[in-house]
Amino acid sequence: MSIEDELKELRRELRYVTDRIAILDCVMKQSRGHDRHDIELMTSVYHDDGVDEHGPVVKLGPDYGEYANQAHSSVFVDHLHNITTHTCEIDGDEAHCESYVIGAMRSRDGKSVHLFGGRYLDRVERRDGEWKIALRRCTLEWTMNGDTSLLSSGAFAGFIKGTWDKNDPSYARPLDLEKTSVEKW
Repeated sequence: MSIEDELKELRRELRYVTDRIAILDCVMKQSRGHDRHDIELMTSVYHDDGVDEHGPVVKLGPDYGEYANQAHSSVFVDHLHNITTHTCEIDGDEAHCESYVIGAMRSRDGKSVHLFGGRYLDRVERRDGEWKIALRRCTLEWTMNGDTSLLSSGAFAGFIKGTWDKNDPSYARPLDLEKTSVEKW
């Protein structure tokens, strides 16, 4: 193999790896935005004409964050969206992804947690050099409920509580043990 051919292959591989990381970052940012109620972060991953379909609700991606925050905060006090298995097929400036999501949402009464499993089916497009969601469709595969009374039992005293805003310690730069103010259980 000539040096030119080898460089061409290395560029192709580097482009693929760079694209995969950018696409996965896009998917992860959306979930993080959800869990911190960070509308700016949540909507930054959609193209202006991107669409999000969550069950019967179909919204333009840039409008989804505000809607989701209102809907979630009306019935939950916190939640976590965990991306697990992620596959991605890249074809030029378009990619098709499937990301499994396990969600945990604690009810407003603080006594129960609702778990769900589903998938995000995404068409992601690179426009102007940036990968963003053009279409997201969500599946729901299973749900279950559980008791959260252990949280207030004292068994987790001293653990940090997350917040639904930029006061969450994950935004602290630099993260500091003494200077970063946190609420604890």
